[in-house]
Amino acid sequence: MYWVLAILALGFLIVVHEAGHYFVARWCGMRVERFSLGFGPAIPGLKWKSKKTGTQFQIAPIPFGGFVEIRGMNIAEEVDPEDKYAYPNRPAWQRFLTILAGPATNYLSAIVLAFLLYTCHGVRGDTLYVGVDDVMPGYDAMGKLEPGDRITHVDKELLYATDANERSLTGRVSAKKGAPVVLTVTRDGTSLDVTINPKLDKNDKGEPIYLLGIHKTIQTDIVSIGVLGAAKRALIYPVEQTKLIVSGLADIITGKQDADPGGPKRILDEFSRHFKAGFVRGIELLMMLSVYLGLFNLFPLPALDGGRLVFLGYEMITRRRANPKIEAMVHMGGIMVLGVIMILVTLHDFHVF
Repeated sequence: MYWVLAILALGFLIVVHEAGHYFVARWCGMRVERFSLGFGPAIPGLKWKSKKTGTQFQIAPIPFGGFVEIRGMNIAEEVDPEDKYAYPNRPAWQRFLTILAGPATNYLSAIVLAFLLYTCHGVRGDTLYVGVDDVMPGYDAMGKLEPGDRITHVDKELLYATDANERSLTGRVSAKKGAPVVLTVTRDGTSLDVTINPKLDKNDKGEPIYLLGIHKTIQTDIVSIGVLGAAKRALIYPVEQTKLIVSGLADIITGKQDADPGGPKRILDEFSRHFKAGFVRGIELLMMLSVYLGLFNLFPLPALDGGRLVFLGYEMITRRRANPKIEAMVHMGGIMVLGVIMILVTLHDFHVF
């Protein structure tokens, strides 16, 4: 069931992005030839053609994303200058809006998801608790703790995620020097005590350390804020998330943080893990990745929407179109580089190297 939700969530990200391009292109009078979920030729039996618009909708086998094929937008396609439905023959501002619509729709979907979640479920409170994100095999915690558990006490003493040093969960476990630890956890509204035997291991410096064998996460209580409060928080959400993503990317570029690339398999794994921890966790990841996908496509790089927006911005400012051959070469080079990167990332997901 979790993998089904993961696949649906990944499909949602792709469909929303491409739907933005599709509907704005149609609104601007362009002819859309194909709407594809995935790359490559259509899977037999998974394609259909709209009698009203002539657009072929399809599902393709390569799950690196999707595309909307607008007449005249293909790099190698010859365009009739009199064809008013072709992409190159539409005004620059319409082409700009059509390209911008994909990332913009991702941002809009994040706002809508956030509003629905905050209205129906509430928002996180200020008190931070230690939660169980995952349990590692080979440790005593396996089978005793579960993803989604909240650890409220250690040996009957209260525990908060804001506890530091020796009062933190790691500090208290280390102080026991391998002796059993009694954790009080809240699971599905019920409180229970679990006795865990820590396992001796070594940290990055080679120093001995006692571990429970869990990946921790932060949990909070849920607070209702009403419809107006939810609307305000939902509008702010993509702005705050964009700041966090940009800050993280800056840390990677400056070497403060290691890059951790992931492709479709990694995304599916993360969705499955989050939905397993709770439906709300899965929706929160979907909100975050919606912003991430929108922001990523706005980067001014060849083959991405941002790269096309750079050429269109130049055209709108200077009132003259960039050399089509140069633009085609730039985007073709970008597509090739992006394809190689996606292959390498996918191989990394499968631990090929």
